Amino acid sequence: MQAGAATEPLTGNMDQTTEYKPVFVGERRQQLDDVFKRYPNKQAALLPALWIAQDEQGWISEATMAEVAEVLDLTAAYVKGVVTFYTMYHEHPVGEHFIQVCTTSPCNVCGAEGVVEAFLEHTGCGELGATSPDGKYTVIEVECLGACGFVTPVLIDDDFHDSVTGEKVPELLARYR
Repeated sequence: MQAGAATEPLTGNMDQTTEYKPVFVGERRQQLDDVFKRYPNKQAALLPALWIAQDEQGWISEATMAEVAEVLDLTAAYVKGVVTFYTMYHEHPVGEHFIQVCTTSPCNVCGAEGVVEAFLEHTGCGELGATSPDGKYTVIEVECLGACGFVTPVLIDDDFHDSVTGEKVPELLARYR
């Protein structure tokens, strides 16, 4: 698919069919061209290109992966391999606030499972990876947030929170209503 090509149907949200709109047109294409200037080749710009796509659409669909692959002269399979490797890229629509709870062994020993349960209960998500009925939250577990000096670190959107406990979850969520 070329940037600027005709739209194609795709299932975006669970019950809605929407038309795919290319990401890399207008300002977003200029943003990508600026990224290309900082890297030795197009392939090296894959992670920033995916960030641009996700910032524009909120997630990275199969059609978006195909567009990224085309503009970077890569295969769609290569792009999908990168998207599925990193937890920072969303392969399906997520809530307005994306919550990541560290559940590595040290955090689990210190109560991470209770933190996860509290987030699932207080957001209404019900289960990991699901989006709350109001569309505000998605909660996932991650293996590491790189903050081992803190007990149960949590990342909400781009905001880092340390030493989170189940009891602190309602107060923390109040900031994201």
